[in-house]
Amino acid sequence: MVSSSDPVAMEIPPKSPDGSEKSPQSKELLTSNTASTLCISSRSESVWTSTSRSKWDIYHKPVIVVSVGAAVFLFGMVITSLSCIQIKNKNVYKMCGPAFLSLGLMLLVCGLVWIPIIRKKQKQRQKSQFLQSLKSFFFNR
Repeated sequence: MVSSSDPVAMEIPPKSPDGSEKSPQSKELLTSNTASTLCISSRSESVWTSTSRSKWDIYHKPVIVVSVGAAVFLFGMVITSLSCIQIKNKNVYKMCGPAFLSLGLMLLVCGLVWIPIIRKKQKQRQKSQFLQSLKSFFFNR
């Protein structure tokens, strides 16, 4: 007789949702991904689906980053110039002005660098789609 406090004796094999017991091999087969599942769940679905996107859909994030960066940079210029003109709170303007200048410049440069990266990625994606169509043409005969 096995005591109920023995953890090994109380171990029950895992059951599936329908109540039947499954072996570890059958669990691996059920959870393995097939090529079609990987194709559906991949992050780069635009490679598999040939939907064309508008320029705004492609470039809206870097354009927003550049716009915000330019606005913050100009705000920093105004605050920095106020430190030269204003007598009241001069130390506050001298500290905040350069901070906004550097933050705005950083966002502006990041957005401007992001645009050529997206262009390069779009060219690679077009080449990849072309190669995929060539493969399907030759191998599906």
